[in-house]
Amino acid sequence: MLRDGKAERHAVRLGGTLGEDRQVLAGVAAGDAVILEPPGDAEGRRRGADRRIRVMTRGPVSGAPCTNKRTLKHPSRPAMNDMSQHDAMIRIRNVTKSYERGRQKVEVLHGLSIDVPRGDFVALMGPSGSGKTTLLNLIGGLDTPSAGEITVDGQRIDQLKGNQLAKWRSHNVGFVFQFYNLMPVLTAEGNVELPLLLTPLNAAQRRKSVEIALQVVGLADRAKHKPRELSGGQEQRVAIARAIVSDPHLLVCDEPTGDLDRTTADEILRLLQALNRDHGKTIVMVTHDPLAAEYAKRTLHLDKGRLAEQAVGA
Repeated sequence: MLRDGKAERHAVRLGGTLGEDRQVLAGVAAGDAVILEPPGDAEGRRRGADRRIRVMTRGPVSGAPCTNKRTLKHPSRPAMNDMSQHDAMIRIRNVTKSYERGRQKVEVLHGLSIDVPRGDFVALMGPSGSGKTTLLNLIGGLDTPSAGEITVDGQRIDQLKGNQLAKWRSHNVGFVFQFYNLMPVLTAEGNVELPLLLTPLNAAQRRKSVEIALQVVGLADRAKHKPRELSGGQEQRVAIARAIVSDPHLLVCDEPTGDLDRTTADEILRLLQALNRDHGKTIVMVTHDPLAAEYAKRTLHLDKGRLAEQAVGA
């Protein structure tokens, strides 16, 4: 884009699928058509050959398309198991988690390795006892692995301890639970403000952040209401506002619609989709509900602490 005679760098959406955000470099003139082209043949597509960004320049006076075409090479999105540290929001490598029950050692996760790219929306499914919530707690820094590596947004959180981990959580992760966990004596805005009390923001800054978060979830008109004055769906919206008020890059959701009727559950899931699509939040959601999983971009199935299969969501 040209602004005040100068070329600027802009992020634009080319196509509608994950990973299609690209940087258009300075030098692309105003009025140029920018086209993301897939590899030209089936074999190239199968091999994941380089995509190309084709720029159709326009005439300097008439605005008619010129014959000049510039092709900017851009690498295709890497395969999941080849994802770089920069591309992945979450990298899990050979993670094991076990607990001691008396003299018995119970291993819940067995050498798990998973990549979650930035901007993904992943549903975790599996039978009870498969390790879904354990994995979610490890990703959110609520627990630590017995072995293996967990990297979230470039930080090796398996190496953090105590206050370090708590501080990291408060700045980087938003939590959404099945039963909302709202303080009954506080209003909606008071509940949303709670995470900000651990930050250096002053009262005016906190109020502004709370106002924005409640607007995002569609509850600005319920700011002064206490939980008992809200419906279940509204309570969960307050909980989501609390999760996003500090603007974390990652949301972890444990059965966020498990206590809601179908209609209200769908509303909450559409809200999560909007946070993922419009605000760039990476979301990992545990659910037993196949209909809820359809709102995610893909589903990971766990069985007895191991990754069973991977499916692309609707």
